[in-house]
Amino acid sequence: MAFTHKNLKRDLEDVGSNFDGPPGLQFHLATDALELEQSGLCHQRIPPGVRFPYGHTHKTQEEVYVVVRGSGRVKVDDEILEVSEWDAVRVPPGSWRGYEGGPDGLELLVIGAPSLGDDRRGDVEGARDWWSD
Repeated sequence: MAFTHKNLKRDLEDVGSNFDGPPGLQFHLATDALELEQSGLCHQRIPPGVRFPYGHTHKTQEEVYVVVRGSGRVKVDDEILEVSEWDAVRVPPGSWRGYEGGPDGLELLVIGAPSLGDDRRGDVEGARDWWSD
């Protein structure tokens, strides 16, 4: 049986700086590294008091956000949810989403399905500063 083993923080490049966010924003894309065929996975860390700079929506992919450390808020369309460790939030295709770190930051695993294949950007629409107060 074939399998793939990676450490999400140590083995994967941190592309957090690609999002023009603050220092300490981490974003580790695991889909290709783990050779996922039916789903997608990434790890994110949002520093304390920081809102991820972009909101986004998917045409076909649903996502589940699992808080593995810290706390914060998640916005889905017009609803804002308080989240803490081991909370999971499912977001269906077509809903806008964004998130921000609480006092200790917010660390997430994001699981998406179905796989977006080679045209990942074709399924997503993003907007900078989508969530504004």
